[in-house]
Amino acid sequence: MSTANKAPRITVIGAGFGGLATIRELRKRDARAEITLVAPRAELHYLPGIIWIPIGLRRREDLVIPLDNFLRRMQVRFHPAEATGMRDGGRTVETSAGEVANDALVIASGGRFIRKLAGIEHAITPCEGIAAAERIRERLRGMSGGAIACGFAGNPNEPSAVRGGPMFEFLFGIDEQLRREGRRERFELTFFNPSKEPGNRLGMKAVRHLLAEMQRRGIRTHLGHKLKRFEADKVVSEGGEFPADLILFMPGMTGNAWFDNTGLPRSPGGLVQADGHCRVTNHERVYVVGDSGSFPGPEWMPKQAHMADLQAKAAAANLLGDFDGREANATFKVELICIIDAIDHGTLVWRTAERNVILPSTRLFHWIKRWFERLYLRKYR
Repeated sequence: MSTANKAPRITVIGAGFGGLATIRELRKRDARAEITLVAPRAELHYLPGIIWIPIGLRRREDLVIPLDNFLRRMQVRFHPAEATGMRDGGRTVETSAGEVANDALVIASGGRFIRKLAGIEHAITPCEGIAAAERIRERLRGMSGGAIACGFAGNPNEPSAVRGGPMFEFLFGIDEQLRREGRRERFELTFFNPSKEPGNRLGMKAVRHLLAEMQRRGIRTHLGHKLKRFEADKVVSEGGEFPADLILFMPGMTGNAWFDNTGLPRSPGGLVQADGHCRVTNHERVYVVGDSGSFPGPEWMPKQAHMADLQAKAAAANLLGDFDGREANATFKVELICIIDAIDHGTLVWRTAERNVILPSTRLFHWIKRWFERLYLRKYR
């Protein structure tokens, strides 16, 4: 099919980083494409900023970005609904508000946290959204002292399906805030992880730096033991238990529940299986970007906004190339870049196939992280 004869109808599922970056790239490359966005709300929730909610640097209204103006500028039709299934090889998307037909589909509906650990209801999972960060803020305000446990785990069947970076930021941010308030000595902070090398996707230089920073701050560690359960006042692992009046825990990720109502190929970890061009295996003109997908590449491939942006560029180029009858095999660079923040200073971590760089904590990196947030959100305001 050629866009010279017909404007392609493209459906994008998800209003997160991957979905919105895909829309930007599609519109940049094709002014005529008929783009439909399927998402529960016409809003971007800027989740990297939730690390600053417990300490008061951000509020909900700072991080919820209405997309009406963006969708109008991009000439995108908005279909307010949740995806519930798919049929006809992807040409029909089933949603909670009816069906949406397309000529090409991009899946960018994010991932789902694995909530199978016994007692997980006793923990707060920060990256579930802004409300979770607000709960952390209120719990901290109500505590006069006690034990705080902070940790994460992965998906054993999907090495890349983990989001540990924000947990280091919550840990260091809480430690720093308690010091500012003059009450750190009344709290015991513990970081826990099933691995002896937590955060090894950031590179071993980063692991050594992070563990040294915990030691410097007087943060205890409980590493290398499989988690068994959480209780209201403790964390229990195969290596023992320790007290916790407040538990912050990021589980590993798997695919969305609606994937079960499709014929989409799945990875062992439950994500949508794709090739290095973001094409879904054995599905014509169906693409996946961001946390929803399982891609070939190194185990340390990150699940972060930057990676989703890179994949979105490849998906858009290949999708439109398919319509135009051009050979299109754009790939994406595997790159991890993040600033691990601690209220007023941060550490830069950069990793590619060729190098792994970590730059020591400075105030400059904190302000760069805030500047990037402002610059990024300008695209959607």
